[in-house]
Amino acid sequence: METSKSVQKKILSGLFWKFGERITAQFVSLVVSIILARLLDPDDYGAVAIVMVFITIANVFVSNGFGNALIQKKDADNLDFSSVFYINLFISVILYLILFVIAPLIADFYHMPVLAPALRVLGLRIPVAGINTVQQAFVSRNMIFKRFFWSTLFGTVISGAVGLVMAYQGYGVWALIAQYLTNTCTDTLVLWITVRWRPDFKCSWKRAGSLLNFGWKLLVAGLLDTGYKQLRNLIIGKKYTNSDLAFYNQGEKYPNLIVVNINASISSVMFPALSRFQEDRIRMKQMTRRAIQVSSYVMWPLMLGLAVIAEPLIKIVLTEKWLPCVPYLRVFCFSYGLWPIHTANLQALNALGRSDLFMKLEIIKKGIGLIILIASMQISPFAMALSLIAADIISIFINAAPNIKLLEYSYLEQLADLLSPLFMALGMAVIVYPISFLSFHGLWVMILQICAGAAVYLIESVCLKHAGFQYLLHLFKTKRGK
Repeated sequence: METSKSVQKKILSGLFWKFGERITAQFVSLVVSIILARLLDPDDYGAVAIVMVFITIANVFVSNGFGNALIQKKDADNLDFSSVFYINLFISVILYLILFVIAPLIADFYHMPVLAPALRVLGLRIPVAGINTVQQAFVSRNMIFKRFFWSTLFGTVISGAVGLVMAYQGYGVWALIAQYLTNTCTDTLVLWITVRWRPDFKCSWKRAGSLLNFGWKLLVAGLLDTGYKQLRNLIIGKKYTNSDLAFYNQGEKYPNLIVVNINASISSVMFPALSRFQEDRIRMKQMTRRAIQVSSYVMWPLMLGLAVIAEPLIKIVLTEKWLPCVPYLRVFCFSYGLWPIHTANLQALNALGRSDLFMKLEIIKKGIGLIILIASMQISPFAMALSLIAADIISIFINAAPNIKLLEYSYLEQLADLLSPLFMALGMAVIVYPISFLSFHGLWVMILQICAGAAVYLIESVCLKHAGFQYLLHLFKTKRGK
């Protein structure tokens, strides 16, 4: 049985490698996406966004449920992993064949002939994802996150090179498709080479059934969540224009790039760590609370800072043709800033084995969100983006409710952990925003705002002795002292 100290050491190591993986890979990905956005038209991005809706929904069937069940199960062995491997592969091939058949119907519905071949080619990601899901579960369960670092890095660099070469050659939408497909294939291949796990030639339906008992609820929850998120893309792509969809997605991309990577780093390490302490509710509450404090402390200044510099950033980086995405970007900054409290509460439920509650929460949230979406879709794509904030605020209270009883983590404590860094970041934003009126070149104004914002937030953190700041400072001193 592992001690608390040994698990903490694994958590710190896991956070280091997972965060390093996301930062390194996303830096490369960011550079590539900026160059591609300058080379390609918004319509190209709009077409790929529609294709990705169907790929993403299909991926839920092979990526959600079984993977988390393997991590959560205390005594999972190679027979469990092998059974999931073969079942996932079978399901993913069936899903791909379904997409292959219906691709022309989707193209006709959107009056875009390119969608049929694009969906058939990019759909090859689904069987690959079926393999990758089991690999990721093995790595996460054993907390060997260094493997993710190398697989993601190679996948991002190689796929980026492929996308750029094809874009320069004038392949348009196919440059983006090749980039996405190459990324998934390379990531999976590197994990296959570096991770010492291979499936046995055995498949137990009994074992799969026990895993499914936990995983099917997460699968349903994942389908609801993914379907709800992708529904906006489907509606904008059909009701409005490809350019509207491209601006919506581009506005979401940059806050998503920051938050999802930080959030994924914390949650991917947090879930297996919490699962080891599922019998110790006091310890679980401490870890859940720390996750909200630290991730909120890091995310809020990044999100509000990004919202402040949005216009000069887009103009300098992507050129003026992408300026219509600025309002979307600012809305998504606030929406994504709320993610830490959602993620921490839901990961705690998963670690406790309460996938039943997880599913019920998703049904309630998506039902409310759907009502808000239907009302906003009649107005404009921007109104649809704004509706996300309303849904996210309501979701805070829904996600937090079970842990009030399970972990004795009250609403007041959770809101204090979330809002404390928000108010600090708002103070920073109010001080920094007037700098935008200076008559300097946009680049210098943006650099000055970033430097001033970092200085103000650091001063606030020291003066207020924020818990997230104190924890990160302690980690830094501990690492430095070794």
